[in-house]
Amino acid sequence: MKRSPIASLMGACATGLLVVAMGAHAQGTPAASNAQDDTKLHAEDQDFVAGATKAVSTQRDAARLATSRSTDRDVKAFAQHVAADNAKLSEALRAASPRGVDVPNNDPDASVLDSIKDLRGSDFDKAYIQQVALGDEQKTLSAFQSEIASGRNAQLKEAARKALPTVQADYAQAQELAQRKHLAQ
Repeated sequence: MKRSPIASLMGACATGLLVVAMGAHAQGTPAASNAQDDTKLHAEDQDFVAGATKAVSTQRDAARLATSRSTDRDVKAFAQHVAADNAKLSEALRAASPRGVDVPNNDPDASVLDSIKDLRGSDFDKAYIQQVALGDEQKTLSAFQSEIASGRNAQLKEAARKALPTVQADYAQAQELAQRKHLAQ
């Protein structure tokens, strides 16, 4: 059985295309997996993103409640200050997160907000100071310190390191506010 020159040429071309396609696929596969690896974070970094965004969102939303439900100007001033700081922290966290990593925009702790949303006046002030100003500021501080100590993503660690003085200052202000209002810390 004799093959025609055209059939041989077509067979050679098909073989050549197959070799080129397989080579391109083999080269593309590691690049594709590297792109996927860039969007995956280690558990410590994932915990930081989740914990920090939850704490920041909770403080921001609670601060909004404080401006309308509190009767104390110190509480309102603290809430406004923390809300402004947390807006900056949220933006810095979003900017530092690797491309493709989902950073929730609004993920507050509903149980904290539910526990204070129906309160007014001094009852609101007491609950806000204890649960949000002290409790959530402590959670935020712990999240940032933990990322600095054990995070693996360099950008997130640096963002946490830069934000830490702000978080520490807010927590110190919360402690001072609680002390001025004679609330246990």
